[in-house]
Amino acid sequence: MYYYRVSIIASPLEALTYKSTVKIALYTEVSVSLNNRQKSAVVIEECEKPAFDTLEINEVENFSYSQQQYKLASFISSYYITSLGDAFSIMLPYDKSYSLLKTKDEQRESQIVLSHQQKSALEFLQQHQVSLLFGDTGSGKTEIYMKYFESIIAEGKRALFLMPEISLTPQMTKRLEEHFSSSFVMWHSKLTPLQKKKALQKIYSGEAKIIAGARSALFLPITGLALIVVDEEHDDSYKSSSRPRYNARDIAIYMGKLYNIPVVLGSATPSLSSYVKFPHIRLKGGYFQSNKEFLYERSSEALTPLIIENLTQTFKNNEQSIVFLPTRANFKYLICGDCGHIFRCAFCSVGMSLHQKQHALKCHYCNFTQAIPQICPECRSANLLSSRLGTAQAVENIREFLPDAKVEQFDRDTITTASKLKKALERFNNKESDILVGTQMLSKGHDYHDVTLAVVLGMDNMLNMPDYRSREKALASLIQVAGRSGRAKDAKVIVQTFNEEFFNSYYGKYEAFLEDEKLFRTELYPPFKKLCRILFAHKNGIKAQEAMYAMEAKLRKCSDVEIVGAKKCAIEKVANKYRFEILLRADKSTAIIKAVRASMVPLAEVDMDPIEFA
Repeated sequence: MYYYRVSIIASPLEALTYKSTVKIALYTEVSVSLNNRQKSAVVIEECEKPAFDTLEINEVENFSYSQQQYKLASFISSYYITSLGDAFSIMLPYDKSYSLLKTKDEQRESQIVLSHQQKSALEFLQQHQVSLLFGDTGSGKTEIYMKYFESIIAEGKRALFLMPEISLTPQMTKRLEEHFSSSFVMWHSKLTPLQKKKALQKIYSGEAKIIAGARSALFLPITGLALIVVDEEHDDSYKSSSRPRYNARDIAIYMGKLYNIPVVLGSATPSLSSYVKFPHIRLKGGYFQSNKEFLYERSSEALTPLIIENLTQTFKNNEQSIVFLPTRANFKYLICGDCGHIFRCAFCSVGMSLHQKQHALKCHYCNFTQAIPQICPECRSANLLSSRLGTAQAVENIREFLPDAKVEQFDRDTITTASKLKKALERFNNKESDILVGTQMLSKGHDYHDVTLAVVLGMDNMLNMPDYRSREKALASLIQVAGRSGRAKDAKVIVQTFNEEFFNSYYGKYEAFLEDEKLFRTELYPPFKKLCRILFAHKNGIKAQEAMYAMEAKLRKCSDVEIVGAKKCAIEKVANKYRFEILLRADKSTAIIKAVRASMVPLAEVDMDPIEFA
């Protein structure tokens, strides 16, 4: 009889001991019984017969994890303070029934011609294990990546190309498919089960040489991986919002060390963290020689006469416009004009968003929906007002002023599938639609051919968020949105803000901003300090608060860690659970990990390197 310690996949439990009549290789996936239920698990070590009775392993599966995957899972478990089972839950194992195709080094005729500046950038990237390609929008970062991929394929090896989920554009997919044909495969959450099965077959067999995808692609079973590229490395969607709360960019960097392969980070607006930590090469300018005229309008978030006038003129010129707002729906809030009552979600302490098409108020945190009320429940007044303009309302308003223009909403409410995204972009680039109105989705790597007007609203809301990165995020959003215009001819950018001096000072000078931001964050915030946010949530608010106080008392005994605050979350209630938080700061992550592990209490959920503070 053999005895093994196994880690239950997607379980918070520590490793458990089971027995087997057959010898099982380490890291093999098995099926075991736990509380009368069948569970998938990973064999992590062989052990002596324990003093207690053990259950027998039910079945040995045809899947296994590599030693590198085990080391990666162990790192994720240790650094993000979660169970090994949770770490394994985000990975896909190797299929033992597949044998890799024996592939020769491929020499293919390249259709990509790099400029002298691009060649220098590629050489720089090839000389460093971790490097940052700091390239302006339209400067040709994608061509550099593709040239690098060609050299990897020529060596008979494989490359992984990470993009934020929202940036998995049809244009990028088409370019990679055309260039690498059957050697290319795409991976993301919106693939159908059949599409995922076909993609995995190509990955298992080795046919796929270039694997592109969202953060989950990082955990695919790729043999012979020789390069990882993380495009738009600044994007928050690389951070997981559920356990384990990893950051795919940071995991990619760790994998580079583990696999001893190069990692390239790319962005037009890199995070200060990457800018400070890694060597970078600057790629300025672009293929588009057009000029941009900036107009700053001191106004709150609204479609003003200046904006309507410019949208009208652009339409009359048979040119296209994009309008950016940070808010979905018709309006962000519904408020009583007499007593000030805000219509809040029944399960979250947030105002609900007004969706007129569905005749409903909707919570964007828990998706609770209710009919739009006709009177205030507090004072019985019918004087109900809307505030904070949203994309749906902006579309309606523009259609009133420009009834002949084809105006499309471009956000998560309307673009719910990859097919809808592809069709919306095709309509816009074929000039079947004239104006796109959307949220951050507008700015993420889409290539618009004939946009001569970009309208940017809501910058002050972003700038005033209670987040140490609010300046960085607001400026990056403006640069990304403005960068979608003026690709074929001169363009105009209208920015609605009371902070013209800030945006005007740094637009086109992002390096100068990063240098100034370094001074602002030194001794206080990342990348010079490490942060950790510990969340406590329970339907009984007193229980959540007591758990927070209990852990705070333990943490106060740890001298290497500073407790920045222990309080209610800014949004106190989400999905009918009351939430409290502790924010920790330290010089090193090891100090935080040691303190948190020594102080853990039930209900505590750890978020290392948090990006959400609101």
